[in-house]
Amino acid sequence: MTLDRSKVWTGDLNTKALEPQPRVTVGLYDTTLRDGEQTVGVVLDPEQKLQIASALSEAGIDRIEAGFPRVSEDDARAIALILDAGLDAEIWGFSRAVRADVEALVELGLTASVIESPISDGKLQALGVSRDTMLERIRSAVSFATEQGIRVAFFGVDSTRADLEFVRRAYEGAVEAGAQEVAVVDTLGIATPEAAAFLVNEVVERLDYEVPVHWHGHDDFGLATAAAVAAVQAGASWVQGTVNGMGERGGNADLVEIALTLEALYGIPTRLRLERARDLSRLVQDLAGTPLAPWKAVTGDNLFTRESGAVAAQFHDPPAIEPYSSELVGARRGIVLGKKSGIDSIRIKVTELGLDVAEERYPDLLEAVKRAGTKKRGLVTDAELRRLARRHATG
Repeated sequence: MTLDRSKVWTGDLNTKALEPQPRVTVGLYDTTLRDGEQTVGVVLDPEQKLQIASALSEAGIDRIEAGFPRVSEDDARAIALILDAGLDAEIWGFSRAVRADVEALVELGLTASVIESPISDGKLQALGVSRDTMLERIRSAVSFATEQGIRVAFFGVDSTRADLEFVRRAYEGAVEAGAQEVAVVDTLGIATPEAAAFLVNEVVERLDYEVPVHWHGHDDFGLATAAAVAAVQAGASWVQGTVNGMGERGGNADLVEIALTLEALYGIPTRLRLERARDLSRLVQDLAGTPLAPWKAVTGDNLFTRESGAVAAQFHDPPAIEPYSSELVGARRGIVLGKKSGIDSIRIKVTELGLDVAEERYPDLLEAVKRAGTKKRGLVTDAELRRLARRHATG
């Protein structure tokens, strides 16, 4: 979908600072159903996964990682359901560099999959595996998968903490064995944007710009979106992430947040239907039981809701108080009342609800609203406003 730039009100500072920018469409690879489900306490049944996959596809997500079939029978069943649904998105699997994992992919009829392997010395030592042994496992699993007709993206776990020369050897070895794509992986979310760009550029150059490179990041330091954008600028053509940033610890990169950032701030296109963003977010929240902070970027409840009286005075002019249109992400604008309300807040709400309150009574009604909001330590509901309005309609 082409972004309607008339609904983006960010000024020209970014353009001045960033030009020139890449303009190639970035692919979005969703791993909500696998990495996202690793959120503590979250369990999605196969039917729920199908529901989410359908919504992802309808929203324009390019690829959906449907699950890791060796994990459980439920995961295998979910993958089968999703494959049978005939979605527009490509359906991918997930596998370790283990032959039995790959066989499970083949049995389900998957034709594309990530094949993962740890490549940092810390991970290898924890597993008691040498570098050479792991390289052989990578080559063996990738070559077996490709012989079975599976398109492989090699996924180097903890690559941002690995020895750089071994990173090169691992990715080259995977490509030589048949991997057609690779993923640079910030497993613990430790990469600065500069480090993400550096490592992606190293891999892109090492593979002679011929192999598509993914970026897979986590948000332990709150840098997942920034690192993903930097990775794209350095040559990554795919970004992996989840809806709402679900995942272990601090979560994964939030695909919706990244898509809006790329398109609105950097002018780099994706195929996400941004107007579906909030519906998709709510669906995942409801099914996973993981509510968002109301101030969450892009999909939080508070983004287009105003309590402050100073802001309400400008509510009629969205570009004055918002960086982009609510329509862009399928949201509604609104005024709520409470301790911080002003006269304009009252005027807007009285009109919205069709209340019979004389304008000269607005100051008294405002004071009543402020007292009520302060006393209850929260917002004044529409029903409460109606009761207060009846008392202050004529004095």
